[in-house]
Amino acid sequence: MAKPNKKGPTRTVDIFCAKCKTQLFKYRKGGKGALVKCFKERIVADFTHTSCICPNCGQEFARETLVRGTPSFKMIGGKVTFK
Repeated sequence: MAKPNKKGPTRTVDIFCAKCKTQLFKYRKGGKGALVKCFKERIVADFTHTSCICPNCGQEFARETLVRGTPSFKMIGGKVTFK
């Protein structure tokens, strides 16, 4: 399969923890569907101290994985929201 586009989309979204509403990432998202995965190369700003764990409430919101050979975070359903 093809790798994701390096430059990626220009639209950025803010990703928040669903439990405590703390901002986790600023991310360049493509398309208008649900947030299933975040490619690490598209993250503009990372507000977490430990990867995949909310800095405020300590909840795990994602898992590190490889998607199409690219490092990414696979989101756990219902743990994050975005605007």
